[in-house]
Amino acid sequence: MKTQANFPKLLQAFFTSRLMKQQQVSSNTIAAYRDTFRLLVLFAQDHLKKAPSHLMVEDLEAPFITSFLDHIETKRGNSVRTRNTRLATIHSFFRYVALNEPSLSALAQRVLSIPPKKFKRKQVAFLTDAEITAFLNAPDLRTWIGRRDRALLLTAIQTGLRVSELIGIRCQDVVLSSGAHVRCTGKGRKERCTPLRKDALGILQVWLREREGTPSEPLFPNIYGEQLSRDAVEHLVSKYARAAAEHCPSLRAKHISPHVLRHTTAMQLLQHGVDRTVIALWLGHESLQTIDVYLHADLAMKEKAMAKTPATGMSRGRYRPDDDVLTFLRSL
Repeated sequence: MKTQANFPKLLQAFFTSRLMKQQQVSSNTIAAYRDTFRLLVLFAQDHLKKAPSHLMVEDLEAPFITSFLDHIETKRGNSVRTRNTRLATIHSFFRYVALNEPSLSALAQRVLSIPPKKFKRKQVAFLTDAEITAFLNAPDLRTWIGRRDRALLLTAIQTGLRVSELIGIRCQDVVLSSGAHVRCTGKGRKERCTPLRKDALGILQVWLREREGTPSEPLFPNIYGEQLSRDAVEHLVSKYARAAAEHCPSLRAKHISPHVLRHTTAMQLLQHGVDRTVIALWLGHESLQTIDVYLHADLAMKEKAMAKTPATGMSRGRYRPDDDVLTFLRSL
């Protein structure tokens, strides 16, 4: 008689043994993997009518996984990029299953054969100088939350930190002396320092005095003194984007997220002639190729380059109709 594999047991071993002990992945990676499987088991609970603790690996066949991926894209409104990230997490788990449960190798291979979905690469969104001003003027400075949020938003725009890096900053990570900078731990647990401009330095000095936190406490806490969540940052960014749009109509056509603030940092550096290598180091990118998306996004830089290009003198030629086959192929 065939014995079904216990999904909860394998999932727990995958996290504790594989990810934490063997690979020693970062806490951010653990959180991302956790969120994927939380969504998956809740989807299974709704569609298979099984509690998460009663799931078997055999319940997670390739068609079911595909249905789950379609669900998060269509019902939850996730992007194709997010869908592919969730799939990569599931693939990682099933590679572990194939190694530790040989009887499930065929099932694992069927799940691993699910391909990532192709998608169109959109140009990155970023804020102009006028939009940045409206955005930073949106918080109500008469309140504690408003002053905290302005300091947070200015720090985000000026440093280009990821959300996980931003909320992870402790009071001791801000250096206000000569060579003012902020320290953070990025992807792969790599530490880096990002310099602070005078405007950000002045606001952070005032905020730190009001914050009165111990060195190990979060720089930007919630009302309970605890670290802000990613959702909280996304919420406040959306809130201030809507408020700023009342005074800067161009913001109405843009979807502003915390990552857009990171793009804004990169575009400001690029527009002021900062070398791509420095921008990659500033943002904590692994590859220079990541910076290429900003080159494609900056229309102003393209227009300046075109202005330096002399007009091409083209002689008029006689029209010749295309071959029928070429015409047909062009119409496809």
